Amino acid sequence: MKLNGPFLFILATLMIDAIGIGIVFPIMPDLMDRVGAASTAEGAFWGGVMMSAYAAAMFLFGPIVGSLSDAYGRKPVLIAALVTLTIDYVIMAMAQTYWVLLVGRVVAGMAGATYITATAYIADIAKPEERGAAFGMIGAAFGIGFVLGPAMGGMASGWHVTAPFWIAAVLSALNVAFGLFVLPESLKPENRRPFGRRDLNPFGTIIRAFVIPGLAIPLICIFVFEFANMVYPTLWAFWGREVFGWDGFTIGLTLSGYGVLIAGVQAGILPQLTRRLGDFKTLKVATVAAVIAMVGFGGTGAVWAVVVFLPIAALSDMAPPLMTAFAANRVGEDRQGLVQGVIASLSSVAAVAAPLAMTGVFERFVNGEGLYLPGAPFLFGAILIVAIVPLIWRMNRH
Repeated sequence: MKLNGPFLFILATLMIDAIGIGIVFPIMPDLMDRVGAASTAEGAFWGGVMMSAYAAAMFLFGPIVGSLSDAYGRKPVLIAALVTLTIDYVIMAMAQTYWVLLVGRVVAGMAGATYITATAYIADIAKPEERGAAFGMIGAAFGIGFVLGPAMGGMASGWHVTAPFWIAAVLSALNVAFGLFVLPESLKPENRRPFGRRDLNPFGTIIRAFVIPGLAIPLICIFVFEFANMVYPTLWAFWGREVFGWDGFTIGLTLSGYGVLIAGVQAGILPQLTRRLGDFKTLKVATVAAVIAMVGFGGTGAVWAVVVFLPIAALSDMAPPLMTAFAANRVGEDRQGLVQGVIASLSSVAAVAAPLAMTGVFERFVNGEGLYLPGAPFLFGAILIVAIVPLIWRMNRH
């Protein structure tokens, strides 16, 4: 795909979205202190509630937002979401109580159209054979955003604890202005479908997506893979401290390095592999890489192994955009928003459920009686991915 104005706007939107998420991480303990948390443990708990509330709102409203973009076009829904996020950052910056922060996170989850509608926009303008690489560029934009976000948040917090929110608000507002000028509508009127009452029911929308011929397999694979891949953001810090005794700086450095590797893979290696091997063979490479990396982390006790397996883990991140491309190619232009909304909802379910499961496994094999195996959650993730290998291998047949 050509890096024209609309495509650059979409990439900028997603990068700013990732910055807005990551920019909060360094200030979360201070933010919880600001709104009255009595201890670090209490602050961590209520911070986790905020993250779950965001994911739950995304789950409930993702399919609705996607269906709205199928009915009224991508541009108005995308611009409205960006405006909502700008206002949300301002609310978060001015919040003096926890409940205002919580409401702000719920509103941000409801406005998840930035990601949903942006991916639907890419599906509109990319040819079917280009979608895997194009969705990979989305992953690269997110990777860059997650590297920049924490760094910007850490530096800005030196001015004031709320400064990162004001920076995110300004970036979002500037992007709104950019989009108004350079973004044409991608969904032609003849490819739109009416928005009805049944589109307001996210559960019904998800069920309807699963009965579309050929769509159930990629949706199942996306959910299971995202669930397994949550082991990295959920447990990397705890695993690194338990196995290697890493401090916060080292943990942050390795996470930033992982983000850089993901961005490089998505922007550089993925387009080359899909061009030479095709989407399906590249997906097989990513699946094998995922299993190798998780087994490696699950059994390692040496720092050198982290250096070896981290690039392999980054290769595995080619799988979600390729699976998303397979899903997008199963439906017509009038249902791209619906499909992306359902994928966002399934990812949100994974983001809520996986941390509970992964931390439970970690606690069992670290603090429980019997076998001591802090890498057990990574092995659990590898088992989940191996379980869907037969479905992945069938994906090219539909």
